[in-house]
Amino acid sequence: MAAETLPLSSKPRFEILDGLRGVAAMIVVAFHLFETYSPGPKEQILNHGYLAVDFFFVLSGFVIGYAYDDRWSKMTVWDFFKRRLIRLQPMVILGTLIGAFWFYFSAAPGFELVMQTPWWKLLLIMVLGCIMFPTPPSMDIRGWQEINSLNGAQWSLLWEYVANILYALFVRRFSKALLAVMVFLSAFLTIDLTMNLDVFGLLEVRSYAKYTVIGGFGLTPDQIYIGICRLLYPFFGGLLLYRISNWRIRLRHGGMLWCSVAVVLTLVMPHIGGQTYEWLNGIYCAVIILFVYPAIVAAGAGSPLTGRKTTAVCRFLGLISYPLYITHYPMIYVQMNWAAQHSDVPLGTHIWVAVSIFIASVAIAYASVKVYDIPVRAWLSEKFLRHKA
Repeated sequence: MAAETLPLSSKPRFEILDGLRGVAAMIVVAFHLFETYSPGPKEQILNHGYLAVDFFFVLSGFVIGYAYDDRWSKMTVWDFFKRRLIRLQPMVILGTLIGAFWFYFSAAPGFELVMQTPWWKLLLIMVLGCIMFPTPPSMDIRGWQEINSLNGAQWSLLWEYVANILYALFVRRFSKALLAVMVFLSAFLTIDLTMNLDVFGLLEVRSYAKYTVIGGFGLTPDQIYIGICRLLYPFFGGLLLYRISNWRIRLRHGGMLWCSVAVVLTLVMPHIGGQTYEWLNGIYCAVIILFVYPAIVAAGAGSPLTGRKTTAVCRFLGLISYPLYITHYPMIYVQMNWAAQHSDVPLGTHIWVAVSIFIASVAIAYASVKVYDIPVRAWLSEKFLRHKA
């Protein structure tokens, strides 16, 4: 009788990194809530909140290396893909279903296609979103030409999947030297985007967001290029950071506090340079992505976590970080619709609605991970990760 082997045992977690992911996710929610009232990227409150995605990619590259680099002798490429799908896909499905539920409540200005969308097309887009099939502009049912019209935040998960595929098929075999060369070359793409050099002639259509890294959420040539630029250096830079195991920054006291403050400051920094010196904002984005975020991750990984309360906070933030990011955006669409229809109500009412949505987003994230995500992943792991020896 063949014996059963259990899934690979879990490794100890970098709990400060989990906590930092949760801090960044909360800033993302606040960033999107303020975006409703912003006329454009330069005027956006919590102005650089979009850089949270680049921070997530650095974290992801580091954690993927830590979790899988030394396991390939016990694991096939297909095993790796199954593990990543089980980890990520259940919440992708839930985020899409939530987006479908709220879809007809989000017909805000700029979303004129919403009320023109028949039910069968909504169901089609919902199914495509659940299987992470990116929809082209011709299938847009909202008006923003997003990869998933029901849940705009899903675009970064698509690029996360791309990074995982590249890692499993090719990059895991790279030596440190070859990976360093790849990271160095991809740094040029980061500079091309942040400084609006436009070496490949793809960025002219995004003049509204030049000297930022905003974009990557669609299937047009410029959005695909932006997605590539935002993914390659952070993800594989994080992987290289892990492999250079002696490169850690040890903060003896308050590592979580100081790293959290650093993350928050990078995200809430106002737009730099005004109309005259816009390129200064590009320099800021480049420095943060190329140097500051790797340093924060190195400090988070190298610093001890002390105190029960701090540990509990980090675990809670880590628990809700991914669910919060992937489920909150459908309610932002609804908020945009509400704000447009109630522009004459007092400011206090708008603040109350925004705070309520923020709290509801955190509550939904916590409930979804407890009631849905953990049980579903446990069932999928039991069914698909046990195999006969």
